[in-house]
Amino acid sequence: MNRTTIANPVIWADVPDVSVIRVGTVYYMVSTSMHSMPGCPIMKSENLMQWELVNYVFHTFEDNDAHNLLDGRGIYGKGSWAANLRFDKGVFYVCFSSNDMNRFYVYKTRDIESGPWERSLIPGLRHDPALLFDNGRVFVFHGNGDIRITELEEDAARVKPGGIDQSVFETDREGIMLRCEGCHAYKLNGYYYLFFIDWPSTGNKRRRQLVYRSRELLGPYEYRVLLDDDMGYRNNGVAQGGIVDTPTGQWFAVLFQDRDAVGRVPCVLPMAWEDGWPVIGAVGKASQSFEVPLPHTEHKPLVISDEFDYEDNRLALNWQWNHNPDNRLWSVTARPGWLRLGTGYLADSVEYARNTLTQRTEGPACSASALLDSAAMKPGDRAGIVALSSHFGAIGIQIDEKGKRQIYVSRKGSGDEEITIAEMSFQENRISLKIDFIFEDGVDLAFFYYSEDGELWQAIGQPLQMKYTLHHFMGYRIGLFAYAAKEAGGHADFDYFRYSRKVDNK
Repeated sequence: MNRTTIANPVIWADVPDVSVIRVGTVYYMVSTSMHSMPGCPIMKSENLMQWELVNYVFHTFEDNDAHNLLDGRGIYGKGSWAANLRFDKGVFYVCFSSNDMNRFYVYKTRDIESGPWERSLIPGLRHDPALLFDNGRVFVFHGNGDIRITELEEDAARVKPGGIDQSVFETDREGIMLRCEGCHAYKLNGYYYLFFIDWPSTGNKRRRQLVYRSRELLGPYEYRVLLDDDMGYRNNGVAQGGIVDTPTGQWFAVLFQDRDAVGRVPCVLPMAWEDGWPVIGAVGKASQSFEVPLPHTEHKPLVISDEFDYEDNRLALNWQWNHNPDNRLWSVTARPGWLRLGTGYLADSVEYARNTLTQRTEGPACSASALLDSAAMKPGDRAGIVALSSHFGAIGIQIDEKGKRQIYVSRKGSGDEEITIAEMSFQENRISLKIDFIFEDGVDLAFFYYSEDGELWQAIGQPLQMKYTLHHFMGYRIGLFAYAAKEAGGHADFDYFRYSRKVDNK
């Protein structure tokens, strides 16, 4: 059999709250998507190293002003949290909670790569849920500190009347900054295993991975620290996730690590069993690189360039909208070979501009550029490319009240406002725009450029010091945007989006 080298992180991009299963020889993974739509991306792999994006669980999951980014706040930091993926009796299940909706969602399908998905809504939150299928019964473990179990109907579509619904245990408060959460549940070899993270306020003061076990579903449970290590990166612990095996019986933990502004990145670690306890590494250390007896496969990029050359009005799976899109206001067929973004709503900041089209950023460095045609933009319109997070930075074209064009660079101000930090007159309709991202060793800087010919680039404005915040709860994204500050009805056209995993001269 071929062998594959695992090099951590296996994806150096924001793919948080990973949940992985194996079906036959194929691994599937779901991830949290918060406010990005379509949501809950499904990736697959044959070797745990090369992951391919194959589907999403939903296009949108609610239709209201907050999800549509029309209420001035949106669902930043909310939306879908900590999705959990399981497979039982030929059916794939994904569940998550949404804090803004106060609901627990369960989706299921027999075809994980193409759907369709059937949705069930259960009132109330189930924080960081973990499904467990146990001899015809279905349970969900959930909670933060106070860990609870709730029994569902056999189809996982509703809470089972008269079923189990109680606390399993409550974790210590003393010396803990973040109590146990992020549950993943398994029944193996006569034990129930519950995997959690916590975050001590003493000792190493970083995320760590815990495992609880019991012979009985309801306990009592005993626990151990499974991993307390930062893999040499800025005291950021590698933790939160689950475990998976190979067809020949090797075991791995699939966790994530905070990598500052780029987001939370998945890591795969070899795992063994000793006296019924999972063990990572000889001395509880995360492995940065190792070989596995799994087939080597072709790398499929997570972030892609795009010429927008489509015969029908669709986009590549790699794109996600910031909040729900208005599908009447974008097109890749109205002007063949171009992405058109219409300005159907007024906004005073790119953070609240509807129909911003995004992809992830990747470490250790990456670069994205786009060619913008501003001919159909109206006075007050802005369009361009954005390093999108709570502390955003954008470069684009703005149209003043007299219809004149200006190149501008903007930032988020002390409140929610967007402030211009640099601007200059520009006479032409077309301009190329670029952002370079540097993430290595927590540098977290973004640099802004423009070009008249797409080859000779001129820097403008100061670099953006990127910051990961809980307001968005997501790593930086690259976004193409167009919005109106005064009058809706204009549009911006983008001829291409070009992406590279390297940055010139940095």
